[in-house]
Amino acid sequence: MRKQLIFCCLAAAVLIPSSCSTSYEVAGFERSCILIDSTYDNTADKAVTDFMRPYKRQVDSIMSPVVGRTANYMAAEKPESKLSNLLTDILVWAGKDYGEKPDFAVYNIGGMRSAFAKGEVTYGDVLDVAPFENKICFVTLTGAKVKELFGQIAAAGGEGVSHGVELVITKDGRLKSARLNGKEIDPAGEYRIATLDFVAQGNDNMTAFKSSTDVNSPTSKDNNVRFIIMKYMQGMMKQGKSVDAKIEGRIKIE
Repeated sequence: MRKQLIFCCLAAAVLIPSSCSTSYEVAGFERSCILIDSTYDNTADKAVTDFMRPYKRQVDSIMSPVVGRTANYMAAEKPESKLSNLLTDILVWAGKDYGEKPDFAVYNIGGMRSAFAKGEVTYGDVLDVAPFENKICFVTLTGAKVKELFGQIAAAGGEGVSHGVELVITKDGRLKSARLNGKEIDPAGEYRIATLDFVAQGNDNMTAFKSSTDVNSPTSKDNNVRFIIMKYMQGMMKQGKSVDAKIEGRIKIE
């Protein structure tokens, strides 16, 4: 019986691709982060809990320290979200530690892999949001390349951009207008940008970054973006403040 079942499954796997055809095409997709916590399942399995207990103690000792607090739930969404606004503003804030004064910042939405729940934020929470070994990076682009970059962000339906950036994009991913701090982008000007080293290499279809000049890309581990996020949160916590962000209309779809 087992052999017959396996044979049937294999036969089905071979036949399905050849027998199923469709004229439908994917027109687009959307993504959002859903934080899975006790709201969904508050009853732990005893056998699993017993098995995990010795490992959990070790992991908790590393991941559990509180590094800050959030005033609201923050997730990454396109075209604009509280989380993407927060993280890009943190990149601009961090510029002072590198002798930099960025005009704006870009953080790819694909690099934001989780959400922050409202309340205490632990080391582990930050690691969930920023799990990659991405480091902060500063580059210069001409105004013409900045407009090209904003066009690529429009084509993606939005990415994280810092306060002061105002993009209007169409539903089909075209850039209608771009302003920075209330001013039009000067094609002949130069703009200093804070981003991630991964993005600065032209990844996630932001190929305008390949024309960057005057690149400042520190490589040591303490420049990892997760540590910069934690440093910002710890500073806010010392002041008795919770981290917050708002939707400001940085990227609008018309």
